[in-house]
Amino acid sequence: MKFTLSWLKDHLETTASAAGVAEAMTMAGLEVEHVADPTVALAPFTVAKIVSAERHPNADRLQVCQVETIDGMKEIVCGAPNARAGLTTIYAPIGAWVPGLGVTLVEKPVRGVVSNGMLCSASELQLADESDGIQELPPEIPVGTPVAKLFGAEPVIDFEVTPNRPDWLGVAGIARDLAAAGVGTLKHFDIAVVRGAYPCPISVRLDAPEMCPVFAGRVIRGVSNGPSPAWLQTRLQAIGLRSINRLVDVTNLIAYDRARPLHVYDVGKLVGTEIVVRAGQVSAGSEHIAAGTPEQLIALDGKTYGVDPTMCVIADAMGERPIGLGGVMGGESTGCSDETTDVFLESAWFDPLVTAQTGRSLTINSDAQYRFARGVDPVSVTPGLELATRLILDLCGGEPSEIVFVGEPPASPAPFAFDPAYVKQLSGMDLSEDRIGTILSQLGFLVQAAPAGAAGPWIVTPPSWRRDVGGKADLVEEVTRIHGFQHLPATPLPDQGAPSKGVLNPRQTRVRIARRALAALGYSEAVTWSFTRRDIATLFGGGDERLIVDNPIASDLDCMRPSVLPNLIQAAARNAARGHADVALFEIGPIYLGDRPTDQRTVISGLVSARAARHWAGSGEDALFGLKGDLMSVLEAIGAPVGSLQLAQGSNRDWWHPGRSARLQLGPKTVIAEFGALHPRVLKGLDADGPLLAFEIILDAVPEPKSKPTKARGNADLPNLMPLTRDFAFVVAEDRAAGDLVRAVQGADKALITDVRVFDVYRGPGVDDGSKSVALEVVVQPREATLTDADIEALSTRIVTAAEKTGARLRG
Repeated sequence: MKFTLSWLKDHLETTASAAGVAEAMTMAGLEVEHVADPTVALAPFTVAKIVSAERHPNADRLQVCQVETIDGMKEIVCGAPNARAGLTTIYAPIGAWVPGLGVTLVEKPVRGVVSNGMLCSASELQLADESDGIQELPPEIPVGTPVAKLFGAEPVIDFEVTPNRPDWLGVAGIARDLAAAGVGTLKHFDIAVVRGAYPCPISVRLDAPEMCPVFAGRVIRGVSNGPSPAWLQTRLQAIGLRSINRLVDVTNLIAYDRARPLHVYDVGKLVGTEIVVRAGQVSAGSEHIAAGTPEQLIALDGKTYGVDPTMCVIADAMGERPIGLGGVMGGESTGCSDETTDVFLESAWFDPLVTAQTGRSLTINSDAQYRFARGVDPVSVTPGLELATRLILDLCGGEPSEIVFVGEPPASPAPFAFDPAYVKQLSGMDLSEDRIGTILSQLGFLVQAAPAGAAGPWIVTPPSWRRDVGGKADLVEEVTRIHGFQHLPATPLPDQGAPSKGVLNPRQTRVRIARRALAALGYSEAVTWSFTRRDIATLFGGGDERLIVDNPIASDLDCMRPSVLPNLIQAAARNAARGHADVALFEIGPIYLGDRPTDQRTVISGLVSARAARHWAGSGEDALFGLKGDLMSVLEAIGAPVGSLQLAQGSNRDWWHPGRSARLQLGPKTVIAEFGALHPRVLKGLDADGPLLAFEIILDAVPEPKSKPTKARGNADLPNLMPLTRDFAFVVAEDRAAGDLVRAVQGADKALITDVRVFDVYRGPGVDDGSKSVALEVVVQPREATLTDADIEALSTRIVTAAEKTGARLRG
């Protein structure tokens, strides 16, 4: 929702600035998103008059002008073709920032003549899209007049409206709250009744009162449509609305001014003399239309929508032809144009739920739908119609009919009892009854206090536009926000004595240590479900009938997991499918071997991809030995008796690879951990590409460790964008160390390049004697945003340039 400061002052008598209004709105609970104040940027610019203009001595296309300005007579060099003596235009002094050019004016010679300022065009001040020369102004405007005032530039406040406050969708509603908050005095305007000159020739029938309980309208004959006056166009354009014509602009103005959507129909395009409000229809079937096909409406946005029975339709032709979606958008067939002479003005109240659902179903979010879905004031049906009639008569002329009014508006909110003492009880604010009553009255609540000398609560009736208020707590909130949340008393909590210090038990301590140890080893922690699919659980020794979930959250999470490994395998497979195959994951959590409490175990599981990075020296050490080293490091960190553990091969369960797995145990019965390669059969069942290596530590079986001090570590660097790699082959001298080339490439962009690895060294045909080809894999890690092709190309150029400084050249 947007509005201008001058628009607000039509309803609120105040001297507050835009910043002051925004501050007051924020303190009153309105979420201000942005305040655009063009007057700040235009403050240095004023009106000036060219006294004389002579050709520049050193440039044919430039003129040296003597200009009368607010700062006195100034000599200014100007290249505009329309610069001439006697012209009234816009002056920018030295030091002014010109927004259209993006420069700050400085005193400097132009072809040998010093220019003491600038004469500006409208486009250079961003007051127009383009200009042929400097701005030409009426000669009667005095020198020194501020340009911001001249062009009507003013602040625009943009704020977010909460769903419970539809009255904030009108400037009048905002002014009401600001007046209650003490920002100014609310202006009250009586809406004059416009007498009809003849009975309304259009009748209205409500066939769906549950969708539209009340409908009012009138005909206005002999209107003269066309472009709106400048003040109306300026007001609408300031808040981002496009001016269409006088009739439509009047309805848009009232929608934003009073939160009262309206619609106008061209009477000449209506079929018949009756408008019917009904539910949408579907075809019963015919030769050309299939049964169940919804009726079609071509709306004002030019799109065709299918209307079903859950939607409210405005129809003519005895109710047969849809001409609009109630509360959402009118139809193209009855839209008003410059040729329109007779109109039917509609003011109705449409059910919020029906309107909201229609907008969601058809993906329409019009200004009318946005307001009706939140609940328009039903009492505004007739006042909104009268106000629009008066504006149309003023702008378009014409002769109005009497009002046709059908149906009954929804009942206003019911009164309820309210004890003003409840304000202090609930909020802590100690306010007088007069202050509480004044705030509620200014917000539109009807307050009936107990008779003088009699005890008893007040009877408070919410206004028709506040259907969100239903109890005494709501009134306390209203009083609190208007009086100011900053006045809420700060009361300390009662002293409960010395607080207890948190103490971790041994298992929690070991979990914390293990988590830090694995993160330090380069593993990323995963948090997965404690459930899995039953057939997957069966692959890992589970799937017992007792562990089936009666009401699973998803069909593939119907069994308690017997191991953490299947979840980690699936997570690794998802990462590999997205181009990040070399993952190292761990999770610490429960597994379930039965349905008794003693059957639950806590395990530490880790999984790594065995895909070794390319390297000129080969694959290097077997990844299984690296995994074993990680396992031993974790066991040592959590205090396991590593020196006493026995390594047993050939005893692992059947989801481990029989020839590449082992277990660690304390004696033949106490199994501490299992590790190794996962069986290809299991990986195939989980649709994962191998090989994958893993370990699983049964934390409950690890003897309690001795306490040992730990050191805090920094935050892990976990970018949220995928890395990418690029390969380069450089020809270098035989005596040039590959490390020199690696360091040079690494330094090409230290922010993006995270690793450079040599994966091949070649000597032979195609490479000159005394030289060698060194192939590098460069790992690039985006940080802020995904790299474009242009970014990657620029990085590649920097890499090649850095390598060339070492004497290398790109091969090929």
